[in-house]
Amino acid sequence: MNEFTCYVGNQIKSYRKAARLTLQQLGDAIHKSRATVCKYESGEISPDLETLYEISQILQVSPAQLTTIRPDIQHPFVFGVPAATETTDVPGRMQKNPFFQARRLYFYFYDGRCRRIKDGIIDIGAQTDVPNTYEATFSICTLSGNGRSSETFYTGTVLYSDMLIRFSFVNQYNPLEEDLLYIFNPLERRSFTDGLLCGISSTDLMPCAFKCFITLKPQELTDNLQQHLLFTRAELQRWKKLNMLLIDNNAEGLI
Repeated sequence: MNEFTCYVGNQIKSYRKAARLTLQQLGDAIHKSRATVCKYESGEISPDLETLYEISQILQVSPAQLTTIRPDIQHPFVFGVPAATETTDVPGRMQKNPFFQARRLYFYFYDGRCRRIKDGIIDIGAQTDVPNTYEATFSICTLSGNGRSSETFYTGTVLYSDMLIRFSFVNQYNPLEEDLLYIFNPLERRSFTDGLLCGISSTDLMPCAFKCFITLKPQELTDNLQQHLLFTRAELQRWKKLNMLLIDNNAEGLI
């Protein structure tokens, strides 16, 4: 199967799930069978341009969000100045910061309401018209009261800088919810970093913030990871003193 066709199919599937549509419902909306939509999503066949446009209208996304694959970032710039994204391990050879190059990031935070770690995936897509800014999607795995799991799906953008990376996401099911995720951009080459997610609680619509952990590779949901995601006594004392919620990049030794 063609790699691009598979990518488009996966995008259709992700946005269909975010819209809470079944295969049959999407098929009925575009006058195609359930089996045909299934083949679109698996990459077995590719939709024609008219059908792709119809699908984008039903899913309330732009056609570009279904079709554009992010190119490699060759020379990131921050406000017109080259970002500090390279380290030299071998004389004469420059290596990019891995968080600038990643197309997929893995996201973790501890939710005290259900007393468990929640995980998610951030996919980074095409570059926008704004310098150093790219399209991005964000999905969080959630567990309902009856024990069934589902995904909350967000779309937005990511902006790179030398110290921080900023994500801005809007909940595709509830546009009232817009989340900001700030993560540290490690100056050294490593596969993990810390961050802070700010948004609203889905249950009571109250403003909230979570300490989070972002990696380049999937992680096991261990006790060690959970302890890292919990607020420490020192952090609570610091916040009380400053009357400000601050997050340090103290993930050394966790992985």
